[in-house]
Amino acid sequence: MPKAKITNEEALAFHLEPTPGKWEVQATVPMTTQRDLSLAYSPGVAVPCEAIAESPETAYDYTNKGNLVAVISNGTAVLGLGNLGALGSKPVMEGKSVLFKRFADVNSIDIELDTEDPDEFCRAVRLMGPTFGGINLEDIKAPECFIIEQRLKEEMDIPVFHDDQHGTAVICAAGLLNALHISGKKIEDVKIVLNGAGAAGIACIELLKAMGAKHDNCIVCDTKGVIYQGRTEGMNQWKSAHAITTDLRTLEDAMKGADVFLGVSVKGAVTQQMVASMADNPVIFAMANPDPEITPEEAHEVRVDAIVATGRSDYPNQVNNVLGFPYLFRGALDIHARAINDEMKIACAHALANLAREDVPDEVAMAYGKSLTFGRDYIIPTPFDPRLIHRIPPAVAKAGMDTGAARRPIIDMDAYELSLKSRMDPTASILRGLNARARAAQSRMIFAEGDDPRVLRAAVMYQRSGFGKALVVGRPDDVKTKLEASGLGDAVRELEVVNAANTSHLEAYTDFLYKRLQRKGFDHKDIYRLAARDRHVFSSLMLAHGHGDGLVTGATRKSAHVLDRINHVFDADAAQGAAGVTALLHKGRIVLIGDTLVHEWPDENDLATIAERSAAVARHMGLEPRVAFVSFSTFGYPVSERAEKMHRAPAVLDKRGVDFEYEGEMTVDVALNVEQQANYPFSRLTGPANILIVPARHSASISTKLMQEMGGATVIGPILSGIDKPIQICSTVSTANDILNMAILASCDIG
Repeated sequence: MPKAKITNEEALAFHLEPTPGKWEVQATVPMTTQRDLSLAYSPGVAVPCEAIAESPETAYDYTNKGNLVAVISNGTAVLGLGNLGALGSKPVMEGKSVLFKRFADVNSIDIELDTEDPDEFCRAVRLMGPTFGGINLEDIKAPECFIIEQRLKEEMDIPVFHDDQHGTAVICAAGLLNALHISGKKIEDVKIVLNGAGAAGIACIELLKAMGAKHDNCIVCDTKGVIYQGRTEGMNQWKSAHAITTDLRTLEDAMKGADVFLGVSVKGAVTQQMVASMADNPVIFAMANPDPEITPEEAHEVRVDAIVATGRSDYPNQVNNVLGFPYLFRGALDIHARAINDEMKIACAHALANLAREDVPDEVAMAYGKSLTFGRDYIIPTPFDPRLIHRIPPAVAKAGMDTGAARRPIIDMDAYELSLKSRMDPTASILRGLNARARAAQSRMIFAEGDDPRVLRAAVMYQRSGFGKALVVGRPDDVKTKLEASGLGDAVRELEVVNAANTSHLEAYTDFLYKRLQRKGFDHKDIYRLAARDRHVFSSLMLAHGHGDGLVTGATRKSAHVLDRINHVFDADAAQGAAGVTALLHKGRIVLIGDTLVHEWPDENDLATIAERSAAVARHMGLEPRVAFVSFSTFGYPVSERAEKMHRAPAVLDKRGVDFEYEGEMTVDVALNVEQQANYPFSRLTGPANILIVPARHSASISTKLMQEMGGATVIGPILSGIDKPIQICSTVSTANDILNMAILASCDIG
């Protein structure tokens, strides 16, 4: 499968649009009336101020302190880029803040301090302490990072955590626990070689020693070789703590007979000869980024029994810090912790290791396009495992409570786990799963409107993201000009541009189309004009003849016109049971609405068909369908002729014997609100509906556009369902990213 390619232009555009940066602040309380403002600020705000002044611990009750982490850096060690300075580090720190929110629902603010003086840095952070529930230090060079973290831990009464050190150490420890389990070895017995005595390396070896590794069994190396007792060159107090009495002087010497290699150094630091000299069932964690000390392929060439992990997502066993820091802070914040101690880090490592040994949920396997089973190629959970949020924080919180780090212990751990499950946005895993399935499918996607810059950008993104081959219908010179104008001139050679003039299949296309339309008022000239000049028809003919695997169109013409043209080639109308289903994603919920495209005024039989089509789309997206036929009446009240068909539609499904939940007719609030549903105990729905079948296309259009404009919902669709081939029709107001999403849906053959 081809690796995704990200250009400089795409990366800059991602950070520029729709607004500069990656996060914003939103109010969590009403701010509309004068009373709201009086409560939020003066005079109402004086009451919690006085309460906190009298009892400081109530700051966790009346402010956002208990769910707020500062991501702080001075930019002296940004990724693998070196000292970019405070301002140069801001995109990374914003990204870290977004990861906190995405993976553990922790609010986070990035702070960049323009100083390389540890004293100034510590003073600035310490003075901000009252604002935050925790401090995440990031991208600070060694040895200053050791000094800064140690001082802040001593001077502050909230968790201070340098993720470059301890985040890597925790995930490394989790993977090592499982690697040793598989190879039948114990941590207290194994010989461990660490190459790289910087922040991450020192933290890794310290944590492993806290977990039982013997000091004399751990050999630490840096650019000068083995760190041994008596060495003076390139030493500092942190390295000296791990010096051992040994005659070994080089990494090559140290690797002989070693059970474990940990690398946080540079590409190519380990040779195949070194790997060959290791003990049976060697464990190799080559964590240098972006390229490991030795690749898994190189290691396995000489040692098929090796268990290999890297820091890269395109190899098995990724040591990824996002498995650790969000959940460590989630657990620490929820007990109002004074610190994140070794016991909490070790608990996190054990919880991660145990999770990897369990059966992997279907949605994770679907997202990665392969089955994952505990073993040599799966010793660390994937970052997108939905169980992480409710398995890791409780383990961290319990360890914090057991060691006295908690200000407010959790009494009911079962209730706590349930609350964690409700924190996460299920829509993210759905979209991620679709992306993974699209990459696995490698579909040849036809982009019908190659004269539109948005479509061209989407086609380039589709191909460069590794989803498959993009086929653009257009004129080569026009495509070239528009790509260059969009700053994508280098993509001209990547895309395949197709049109009636350069295809060898036009005669076959026209013969096929004439047979379909000859009794519908079309003569040979009409057919030729349609096939050769109408890009929607031409693209549909390509798809019908297997010259592409999916089709995306509609960005330049109204959907009714596009659907009419597609109907010349496919049976894509209401009579044939086609339907359009739109997905609304809003505040962690996903609701499908049908029909938003095909049926103008469906009867009860059409409505039942739309429900079946919508249920199929829901299942393709990993949802268990719960259908509500919605109206302005609920189960017969108020009585209305207009609502009658919504009342009859469920009876049609009764006769068809479908295998999903459905009920109706009902108002939208009854369909979506569990408390309202409780008033109707006879309802067949076991929870909130995730599919709303509406009375007509106009009500579907009003609903989706109102949610989009007023509610801020993300809209995906309409997804065209019920056609033999994957075709998706975009909106004329679609962005390049919207068009790409529709291409992904077509690639997954959702419909």
